Amino acid sequence: MELENVLLIGGSGFVGGWIASGLSQRGVRVTIPTRRRDNTKRLITLPTVSMVEANVHDPQALAELVKGHDAVINLVGVLHDNDSRLPYGKGFAAAHVDLPRMIVAAMKDSGVRRLVHMSALNAALNAPSEYLCSKGEGEAIVRAAADELAVTIFRPSVIFGPDDSFLNMFAKLLKLFPILPLGGGKARFQPVFVGDVARVFVDCLSVRATFGQTYDLCGPKVYTLRELVEYTGQLIGKSRRIVDLGDGGWAYLQAGLLWLLPKPPMSPDNLRSMEVDSVTDGTHDYPDWQPTPLEAVAPTYLSPNEIEQLRLDRYRFRAGR
Repeated sequence: MELENVLLIGGSGFVGGWIASGLSQRGVRVTIPTRRRDNTKRLITLPTVSMVEANVHDPQALAELVKGHDAVINLVGVLHDNDSRLPYGKGFAAAHVDLPRMIVAAMKDSGVRRLVHMSALNAALNAPSEYLCSKGEGEAIVRAAADELAVTIFRPSVIFGPDDSFLNMFAKLLKLFPILPLGGGKARFQPVFVGDVARVFVDCLSVRATFGQTYDLCGPKVYTLRELVEYTGQLIGKSRRIVDLGDGGWAYLQAGLLWLLPKPPMSPDNLRSMEVDSVTDGTHDYPDWQPTPLEAVAPTYLSPNEIEQLRLDRYRFRAGR
């Protein structure tokens, strides 16, 4: 199944940039819808990548975008929703439920059959958080279309890499505060490298064995949230005192206050998501899955010494040394 052009919905985000680059390197034409083309200059420079101003939440606009493509990749996801309600708010519904439903409908109408969908580890209709519950419903919608579409679903744990919003967020907090109160410190994660995630999204497009399959994407090692924060502190040279708030009232009070910030690092719904460990037993791994260790990548973008060495290496390379 040869693919020449792919519609990458949500492609202007953290993971999308890596996937766009991988597709571009293979000569695949990539269309990325965006509300503001000027905010995506780093992607405009990629060969074979076209940025198109469009609202993917408009059914007519989405239908026009889908036409003429060989495959669709959906990466759209939001971590916070100010409209908190049961089972989930309007923001989660629009991004995680309504959009997948519209994508499936547009693909059926246009005859485009290949769909790769980004879900989340522990996504389920009965999950404890609005985020995971809405992700679960979106995943169910996509899976139900597998009789007509060639669907592959990926369920990653927390994703790390340069410009991530996870380790970099804790690095900023550790630089600002001499004492860091931490809710949900015992929650467990299996962080996965963004480069590994992007690779399988690109690789699976033409692999028929992945049609109709759902894969967990996790790194090789399990960490508690506290261990990840402490490791980040070591890398940036800021060993701080961490005050464990547990997973009860104090943790939710802190999360509620942080949720009020313009770009909240934490919300009560995030804490509810952490009630379920973001880890896997490996039974649903992608074929030949060999994830990159956190320790092999995180120092390259968090450690001041490593960052300076990378700068020197670039200068030497440009100077021909």
